[in-house]
Amino acid sequence: MTLRHWILSLALGLVLIVAIAIGGGYLWLRSSLPQIDGDITVADKNLQHSVTIGRDRYGMVEIRAETDQDAAFALGFAHAQDRLFQMDSMRRYGSGRLSEIIGPAMLATDRRMRILGLQHQAEAQYQSASANLRHLLDAYAAGVNSFVTQQRGALPPEFLLLRYRPEPWSPVDSLIWGRLMALQLSGNWRDELFNARLEQKVPPALFDLLTDRTSQSASIDWLGRSRAASNNWVISGKLTASGKPILANDPHLGLTAPSPWYLARIVTPGRVLTGATAPGLPLLVIGTNGKVAWGFTTTTSDTEDVFDERLSADDPTRYDTPDGPKAFETRDERIKVKGESDVVLTVRHTRHGPVISDAGDVSPEPGHVLALGWAALQPGDRTPDALLAMNRAANAADFEKALRDFAAPQQNIVFADVAGEIGFVAAGRVPIRRQLYDKSLLPVPGWTGATDWTGMIDFDALPQLHDPQAGWIATANNDVSAYAKGGFFGIGWDSDARYRRIANVLTQSSNPLDLLQTVKLQSDIESTPLRDAVRSWLPQTTGGAHADIVAALGAWDGRMDRQRPEPLIATAWLDHLARRILADDLGPLFDDWWFWQIDSLRHVMSEQAWCDDSRTSPVETCRQQVDLALNDALEELTQHYGANWRKWQWGDAHRVSFAHPIWRNVPLLRDWLDAKLPTDGDNATVSRGSPLPSQGDGLYPHIHGATLRFAIDLGKPDQPLFALAGGQSGNPLSSHYDDLLTAWRDGDVRPILQSVTHQITLKPATSVQ
Repeated sequence: MTLRHWILSLALGLVLIVAIAIGGGYLWLRSSLPQIDGDITVADKNLQHSVTIGRDRYGMVEIRAETDQDAAFALGFAHAQDRLFQMDSMRRYGSGRLSEIIGPAMLATDRRMRILGLQHQAEAQYQSASANLRHLLDAYAAGVNSFVTQQRGALPPEFLLLRYRPEPWSPVDSLIWGRLMALQLSGNWRDELFNARLEQKVPPALFDLLTDRTSQSASIDWLGRSRAASNNWVISGKLTASGKPILANDPHLGLTAPSPWYLARIVTPGRVLTGATAPGLPLLVIGTNGKVAWGFTTTTSDTEDVFDERLSADDPTRYDTPDGPKAFETRDERIKVKGESDVVLTVRHTRHGPVISDAGDVSPEPGHVLALGWAALQPGDRTPDALLAMNRAANAADFEKALRDFAAPQQNIVFADVAGEIGFVAAGRVPIRRQLYDKSLLPVPGWTGATDWTGMIDFDALPQLHDPQAGWIATANNDVSAYAKGGFFGIGWDSDARYRRIANVLTQSSNPLDLLQTVKLQSDIESTPLRDAVRSWLPQTTGGAHADIVAALGAWDGRMDRQRPEPLIATAWLDHLARRILADDLGPLFDDWWFWQIDSLRHVMSEQAWCDDSRTSPVETCRQQVDLALNDALEELTQHYGANWRKWQWGDAHRVSFAHPIWRNVPLLRDWLDAKLPTDGDNATVSRGSPLPSQGDGLYPHIHGATLRFAIDLGKPDQPLFALAGGQSGNPLSSHYDDLLTAWRDGDVRPILQSVTHQITLKPATSVQ
């Protein structure tokens, strides 16, 4: 054999070895997919009877069990099969333990979570939980751990990449989920911190214009996602074709992979629960129990205050109170950091709450610290027990009774029962302040006692409606304080655009409403605020070389259709108009503030003085800025999409990206897994499609929207319809990782488990049958 042939043979051999290794590695990774057929024997006393887990062709799950505890065990098993890494990262995030597996990059996040003490709150909730709830939490945890114990193949790929194994699941871990939801859906304390910076930057008159409105800043949480959105409505049977109530809900959250929801149907002798579960929790969050149906939107009420605490002049280790200096309550938290030494953090508490400025991402004045007063931190929070009672309610009266224990986050909960009753309660704790300080827009002085909380608003005084004469109820993060019997609920409401659109559609029909009309409304893409802004301001433009575009926008119906150019042009024009009007006044705060606050922009443009750009010598008028903004927008869009504006499409710029928390950092895998699907809608459409403002690249990425759609006619309580943003599985090797995504985008809804195509049976090693 010649040297050339020998080298070639060696090379081919090496290629074959690499191919076998890659193929073998892929096959090993495939073993992380769940067993979905056959019998599994479980040696765990928490499983008392055989239970089945059926799946349909989309991976949606049906559990059939003889007891609630067996059902909880099976749900924990199924969640772990499909979402184990999501569950583990959730509890690590909430308990401040991400640095253990990722390293120092997550240390700042862990510090924040240790200061907030969500883990300790979850522990307190478990200790005070009812016996029924504890039994479910214990059985669920046993189901999760049973899966991990019996799993013979690979763990989900994220564990292999990060090189660790999950710890056993504990019942307290499940309760961290609710603490995280309370954190994500309560955000006015961040508004207060931002407003403090804003007040120092802009003149008082402009500050008043920017804050005297329905919503505050962009309200972006730590995870970089807008918090304020969701729709729900319920229609009385007197307005429906079936003669029974129709209920709909689409909770809006940041769009991620995997989805925050896991669709399941849980059948026991006592009830049939159908709807959205949360991986990590043994309860139905949104859906129906066959007798009552319910759905949530965030109230966006003011349940938090930032207290500016003054350190004592004689002893900076103490802080001032109306009764004199007081010592901080402290506890030490040890944070393990991968590849580095442990970090010991001393967490301080004042009489108002944890000292959040110790996290290092906000800077109080010298000699001061900032503490967080938050209704969700108050003792005696029985929200998990409330959710359990909601799951088991036999009628609307039972359901409303359950809401009395619902503490945090405050939610607009609509509900209906098969007997025909409908209702709404903004359930949750809202503080009573001794004195309201500047509309609660800014941090308040903590040393005077003048703004201290004196209690919580009574349940019966909360916003609520019961079988209203109008025959329907809807909420969309709009101002619901008119339905309360008193108390201050804040001014941080979202724009009422979505609510008004829902109300118009529900009231304009002369015929009885049916479920298909509700499903259609959930996918409605008319942006009334953007259309009205176009009609109000663009006629002022001279048009000039762009007369044809101005005419097209003038005839536009406001539908944010992904295949049309008008939504893209209108959005880009509004984006540039806001920048031209306010970037000079807000400076570096503009990008933190601007998130499609059309109402605020309208307030500012009502006074010509604010339209002038102080950075330029000419004095610009509002009309000139409208012209200039259109020029800016068209120049940017032409650069990125070509000269023929009629070929532009909103979907070219407005694409949804379901980023996985781990794989988005791996270039090739990121490109493979990220669909970047063109979508309809904008920040004000019922079908929420909140885009980020452009960064000069002509792109408006869709980052926030309906993570789930749920609709039910109580005339057929066993046939609710759903759409899920993504897929049932969190494993990228699964065919169910994102197979529901296109249907979700297109507004297609379907029942859970149309037919069982796969089924496993969990059998106790020693049966009591």
